[in-house]
Amino acid sequence: MKLFFLRSNKKMAYKAVFHLLILALLSSLFVGESDGACAEVDSDTEAVAGKGFKVGCISCKRRSEVPGSATVEWYFRARGEADFVHIYSYNEDGPTVEHDHFMDRIDWNGSKRGNDIQDASIYLLNVTFNDSGTYRCFFNRILTYENDFEYSTVVNKVVHLTVVAKATRGTASIVSEVMMYVSIIGLQVWLLIEMIYCYRKIAAAGEEALREAANAEYLAIASESKDNMAGVQVGE
Repeated sequence: MKLFFLRSNKKMAYKAVFHLLILALLSSLFVGESDGACAEVDSDTEAVAGKGFKVGCISCKRRSEVPGSATVEWYFRARGEADFVHIYSYNEDGPTVEHDHFMDRIDWNGSKRGNDIQDASIYLLNVTFNDSGTYRCFFNRILTYENDFEYSTVVNKVVHLTVVAKATRGTASIVSEVMMYVSIIGLQVWLLIEMIYCYRKIAAAGEEALREAANAEYLAIASESKDNMAGVQVGE
Protein backbone atom coordinates (compact mmCIF):
# COMPACT_ATOMS: atom_id res chain seq x y z
CA MET A 1 0.00 0.00 0.00
CA LYS A 2 2.82 2.37 0.88
CA LEU A 3 4.54 1.70 -2.44
CA PHE A 4 1.28 2.38 -4.30
CA PHE A 5 0.96 5.84 -2.72
CA LEU A 6 4.62 6.58 -3.46
CA ARG A 7 4.15 5.74 -7.13
CA SER A 8 0.95 7.81 -7.29
CA ASN A 9 2.64 10.82 -5.69
CA LYS A 10 5.59 10.43 -8.05
CA LYS A 11 3.31 10.50 -11.11
CA MET A 12 1.45 13.54 -9.77
CA ALA A 13 4.74 15.35 -9.14
CA TYR A 14 5.95 14.62 -12.68
CA LYS A 15 2.70 15.90 -14.14
CA ALA A 16 2.88 19.09 -12.08
CA VAL A 17 6.49 19.75 -13.10
CA PHE A 18 5.69 19.05 -16.75
CA HIS A 19 2.75 21.48 -16.69
CA LEU A 20 4.91 24.17 -15.05
CA LEU A 21 7.62 23.75 -17.70
CA ILE A 22 5.08 23.98 -20.52
CA LEU A 23 3.66 27.14 -18.91
CA ALA A 24 7.14 28.64 -18.73
CA LEU A 25 7.73 27.85 -22.40
CA LEU A 26 4.45 29.46 -23.46
CA SER A 27 5.18 32.50 -21.30
CA SER A 28 8.55 32.96 -22.97
CA LEU A 29 6.89 32.90 -26.39
CA PHE A 30 4.66 35.82 -25.50
CA VAL A 31 7.06 37.79 -23.31
CA GLY A 32 7.36 40.40 -26.02
CA GLU A 33 3.68 41.28 -25.59
CA SER A 34 4.06 42.38 -22.01
CA ASP A 35 3.35 46.07 -21.28
CA GLY A 36 5.57 46.17 -18.23
CA ALA A 37 8.88 46.24 -20.10
CA CYS A 38 10.45 49.16 -21.96
CA ALA A 39 12.92 48.81 -24.83
CA GLU A 40 14.48 51.70 -26.73
CA VAL A 41 13.82 50.49 -30.27
CA ASP A 42 15.05 52.72 -33.09
CA SER A 43 12.48 54.22 -35.42
CA ASP A 44 12.05 53.17 -39.02
CA THR A 45 13.50 55.77 -41.38
CA GLU A 46 11.74 55.14 -44.69
CA ALA A 47 8.16 56.27 -45.34
CA VAL A 48 6.01 55.81 -48.45
CA ALA A 49 4.37 58.86 -49.96
CA GLY A 50 0.61 58.95 -49.53
CA LYS A 51 0.59 56.50 -46.61
CA GLY A 52 0.86 56.80 -42.85
CA PHE A 53 4.11 56.45 -40.95
CA LYS A 54 5.08 56.08 -37.29
CA VAL A 55 8.04 58.21 -36.21
CA GLY A 56 9.35 56.34 -33.18
CA CYS A 57 10.84 57.95 -30.10
CA ILE A 58 11.33 55.96 -26.87
CA SER A 59 13.24 56.95 -23.73
CA CYS A 60 13.10 54.39 -20.90
CA LYS A 61 13.52 55.45 -17.27
CA ARG A 62 16.65 54.00 -15.71
CA ARG A 63 14.83 53.64 -12.37
CA SER A 64 11.43 52.25 -13.22
CA GLU A 65 10.34 52.24 -9.56
CA VAL A 66 10.77 56.03 -9.24
CA PRO A 67 7.60 58.03 -10.00
CA GLY A 68 7.99 60.53 -12.79
CA SER A 69 6.28 62.76 -15.30
CA ALA A 70 7.35 64.02 -18.70
CA THR A 71 6.42 66.43 -21.45
CA VAL A 72 7.42 65.98 -25.07
CA GLU A 73 8.41 68.43 -27.80
CA TRP A 74 8.91 67.50 -31.46
CA TYR A 75 11.00 69.52 -33.93
CA PHE A 76 11.51 69.12 -37.68
CA ARG A 77 14.14 70.30 -40.15
CA ALA A 78 13.23 69.81 -43.78
CA ARG A 79 15.83 68.48 -46.16
CA GLY A 80 17.95 71.36 -47.41
CA GLU A 81 16.87 73.70 -44.58
CA ALA A 82 19.22 75.01 -41.86
CA ASP A 83 16.87 75.44 -38.89
CA PHE A 84 14.48 73.27 -36.92
CA VAL A 85 10.84 74.29 -36.46
CA HIS A 86 8.59 73.33 -33.55
CA ILE A 87 5.87 71.02 -34.89
CA TYR A 88 4.25 69.22 -31.93
CA SER A 89 3.85 69.26 -28.13
CA TYR A 90 2.44 66.73 -25.66
CA ASN A 91 2.00 67.61 -21.99
CA GLU A 92 -0.52 67.45 -19.16
CA ASP A 93 -2.96 69.46 -21.30
CA GLY A 94 -2.78 66.96 -24.14
CA PRO A 95 -1.41 67.15 -27.71
CA THR A 96 -0.90 70.34 -29.71
CA VAL A 97 0.15 70.67 -33.35
CA GLU A 98 2.52 73.64 -33.49
CA HIS A 99 3.08 74.04 -37.25
CA ASP A 100 0.68 74.58 -40.15
CA HIS A 101 2.47 72.09 -42.41
CA PHE A 102 1.50 69.28 -40.03
CA MET A 103 -1.94 70.54 -39.05
CA ASP A 104 -4.43 67.64 -38.86
CA ARG A 105 -1.66 65.26 -39.98
CA ILE A 106 -0.10 64.21 -36.66
CA ASP A 107 -1.57 61.74 -34.18
CA TRP A 108 -0.09 60.83 -30.80
CA ASN A 109 1.13 57.22 -30.92
CA GLY A 110 3.00 57.05 -27.61
CA SER A 111 2.24 56.33 -23.95
CA LYS A 112 -1.40 56.72 -23.02
CA ARG A 113 -1.36 55.87 -19.29
CA GLY A 114 -0.75 58.99 -17.25
CA ASN A 115 2.03 61.55 -17.54
CA ASP A 116 4.90 59.12 -16.96
CA ILE A 117 5.76 59.06 -20.66
CA GLN A 118 8.39 56.70 -22.02
CA ASP A 119 7.10 56.29 -25.58
CA ALA A 120 6.70 59.62 -27.40
CA SER A 121 6.10 58.25 -30.90
CA ILE A 122 3.92 60.17 -33.33
CA TYR A 123 2.04 59.02 -36.43
CA LEU A 124 2.17 61.05 -39.65
CA LEU A 125 -0.93 60.86 -41.84
CA ASN A 126 -0.76 61.11 -45.63
CA VAL A 127 3.02 61.46 -45.83
CA THR A 128 4.38 63.77 -48.55
CA PHE A 129 7.86 64.17 -50.02
CA ASN A 130 8.13 67.45 -48.13
CA ASP A 131 8.11 65.43 -44.90
CA SER A 132 11.62 64.16 -45.66
CA GLY A 133 14.18 65.49 -43.21
CA THR A 134 15.31 65.27 -39.61
CA TYR A 135 12.94 64.86 -36.68
CA ARG A 136 13.98 65.44 -33.07
CA CYS A 137 11.93 64.66 -29.99
CA PHE A 138 12.77 65.99 -26.52
CA PHE A 139 11.74 64.34 -23.26
CA ASN A 140 11.56 66.83 -20.40
CA ARG A 141 11.30 64.39 -17.50
CA ILE A 142 10.97 65.02 -13.77
CA LEU A 143 11.70 62.16 -11.35
CA THR A 144 10.27 62.44 -7.82
CA TYR A 145 12.30 60.79 -5.04
CA GLU A 146 11.67 60.55 -1.30
CA ASN A 147 11.14 63.76 0.68
CA ASP A 148 9.70 65.36 -2.49
CA PHE A 149 13.14 65.69 -4.07
CA GLU A 150 12.80 66.27 -7.81
CA TYR A 151 15.40 65.58 -10.48
CA SER A 152 15.01 66.96 -14.00
CA THR A 153 16.47 65.38 -17.12
CA VAL A 154 16.28 66.18 -20.83
CA VAL A 155 16.66 63.39 -23.38
CA ASN A 156 16.49 63.85 -27.13
CA LYS A 157 16.27 61.40 -30.00
CA VAL A 158 16.92 62.00 -33.71
CA VAL A 159 15.21 60.34 -36.68
CA HIS A 160 16.37 60.93 -40.26
CA LEU A 161 13.32 60.29 -42.43
CA THR A 162 13.33 59.59 -46.16
CA VAL A 163 10.09 59.56 -48.14
CA VAL A 164 10.00 57.29 -51.21
CA ALA A 165 7.43 56.56 -53.89
CA LYS A 166 7.50 52.81 -53.30
CA ALA A 167 8.47 50.75 -50.27
CA THR A 168 11.84 49.01 -50.38
CA ARG A 169 13.55 46.64 -47.99
CA GLY A 170 17.20 47.30 -47.34
CA THR A 171 19.77 44.62 -46.62
CA ALA A 172 20.14 45.83 -43.03
CA SER A 173 16.40 45.41 -42.43
CA ILE A 174 16.41 41.86 -43.82
CA VAL A 175 19.50 40.86 -41.82
CA SER A 176 18.12 42.30 -38.59
CA GLU A 177 14.82 40.45 -39.06
CA VAL A 178 16.62 37.16 -39.73
CA MET A 179 18.83 37.67 -36.67
CA MET A 180 15.75 38.36 -34.55
CA TYR A 181 14.13 35.06 -35.59
CA VAL A 182 17.41 33.17 -35.10
CA SER A 183 17.69 34.61 -31.58
CA ILE A 184 14.10 33.64 -30.73
CA ILE A 185 14.59 30.09 -32.02
CA GLY A 186 17.89 29.79 -30.14
CA LEU A 187 16.26 30.87 -26.90
CA GLN A 188 13.43 28.39 -27.35
CA VAL A 189 15.87 25.53 -28.06
CA TRP A 190 17.87 26.47 -24.97
CA LEU A 191 14.70 26.50 -22.86
CA LEU A 192 13.65 23.10 -24.25
CA ILE A 193 17.07 21.63 -23.35
CA GLU A 194 16.74 23.05 -19.85
CA MET A 195 13.27 21.52 -19.53
CA ILE A 196 14.53 18.08 -20.57
CA TYR A 197 17.50 18.34 -18.20
CA CYS A 198 15.29 19.35 -15.25
CA TYR A 199 12.79 16.60 -16.03
CA ARG A 200 15.54 13.96 -16.09
CA LYS A 201 16.99 15.25 -12.82
CA ILE A 202 13.57 15.08 -11.16
CA ALA A 203 12.92 11.63 -12.63
CA ALA A 204 16.27 10.33 -11.35
CA ALA A 205 15.60 11.78 -7.90
CA GLY A 206 12.13 10.19 -7.89
CA GLU A 207 13.51 6.79 -8.87
CA GLU A 208 16.13 7.00 -6.13
CA ALA A 209 13.53 7.95 -3.54
CA LEU A 210 11.31 5.09 -4.71
CA ARG A 211 14.17 2.57 -4.41
CA GLU A 212 15.05 3.80 -0.94
CA ALA A 213 11.42 3.53 0.13
CA ALA A 214 11.18 -0.01 -1.32
CA ASN A 215 14.38 -1.05 0.42
CA ALA A 216 13.18 0.41 3.70
CA GLU A 217 9.85 -1.41 3.38
CA TYR A 218 11.61 -4.68 2.48
CA LEU A 219 13.91 -4.38 5.50
CA ALA A 220 10.94 -3.59 7.72
CA ILE A 221 9.06 -6.66 6.44
CA ALA A 222 12.16 -8.85 6.80
CA SER A 223 12.74 -7.59 10.31
CA GLU A 224 9.11 -8.22 11.22
CA SER A 225 9.26 -11.75 9.80
CA LYS A 226 12.45 -12.43 11.72
CA ASP A 227 10.87 -11.24 14.96
CA ASN A 228 7.81 -13.41 14.31
CA MET A 229 9.97 -16.47 13.72
CA ALA A 230 11.95 -15.77 16.87
CA GLY A 231 8.70 -15.50 18.82
CA VAL A 232 7.48 -18.83 17.43
CA GLN A 233 10.74 -20.55 18.39
CA VAL A 234 10.58 -19.15 21.94
CA GLY A 235 6.99 -20.30 22.25
CA GLU A 236 7.96 -23.84 21.22
